[in-house]
Amino acid sequence: MPLGVRRTAFATLGTTFIALVVTGIAYAGNGGFLPGEAHSPNAHRIDDAFIFVAIFTGIIFLIVEGALLAFIIKYRRGKRARTAEGPQIHGSTRLEVLWTVLPAVILAVIGGFIFWELPGIADAPKAAAADETTIQIEGHQFYWLFRYPNGAVSINRMVAPADEVVNEQVIGLDWDVNHSWWVTDLGGKYDAIPGRVNKTWFKAPVGDYVARCAELCGIQHALMDGTVHVVPRAQYDSFIKQRLANASGVALGKEEWGACQSCHRLDHAYIGPALGGNPLLGDVAGLTTLLRNGQGQMPAVGKNWTDAQIQALVAYTKQFAKSGGA
Repeated sequence: MPLGVRRTAFATLGTTFIALVVTGIAYAGNGGFLPGEAHSPNAHRIDDAFIFVAIFTGIIFLIVEGALLAFIIKYRRGKRARTAEGPQIHGSTRLEVLWTVLPAVILAVIGGFIFWELPGIADAPKAAAADETTIQIEGHQFYWLFRYPNGAVSINRMVAPADEVVNEQVIGLDWDVNHSWWVTDLGGKYDAIPGRVNKTWFKAPVGDYVARCAELCGIQHALMDGTVHVVPRAQYDSFIKQRLANASGVALGKEEWGACQSCHRLDHAYIGPALGGNPLLGDVAGLTTLLRNGQGQMPAVGKNWTDAQIQALVAYTKQFAKSGGA
């Protein structure tokens, strides 16, 4: 290989490697190694499993790539003519047995460790009934809807009690597509599959945690994110009580409008048409028909919404029906 071509190849390889490393660090937590910072016991166990597997795979990578480089150097052609045969290397029974048995042992060790960790990931710790909360998570195109034990709901912002077991029931809807609920700091990914209830849990300190959809669910999949807002128990109880008492209030309507903005803007066409000044935004009956049945390429985003939920949306959007505000 000419010297110039060789230098170009090494330069390209080096810059590509650096770019991949920097990208990984930018998009991941813990210096680019783990997907996030663990703030729940099950998330800690997932990280432990990730690190355990990474150690083995890292060692195997170094051995294999190291051997490859060593063989390239040791058995390179050098000044030998292209037509000349290289050294004839015969097999080694001992090595062949070793590289057959050793991977099997490594896989057994990894599998044993993972199965040992799984109960702590899947099963919530025992807690008194008063210290447990169950929140239902629904995946919609393109938003998350949360249902609380007293019947209250919120959109894209789950509120949960701190330092207590929060059980999550992740479901899909028969008229929707698959989604995947993933809060990187609180545990693994759980699919929202129509007709199935997937269960998970977390126990986290006060804070805000980013949620994402990890399943390609349509054109606005990238905007389907949310927040888990973990607060003291008294604040959580106050929130769900007030939200239920104001089930058709502006606060919920504003959250619902945020879901509408995945595809719509007021002042210009986006994925869907511009809505500023549209009288439908103040028409309860018209919005009820549209949200529950969909129209054209718009799915039935509110097919299972209650009348109070639709009234909440109108309570917020009626201001835009007249003014076409920003």
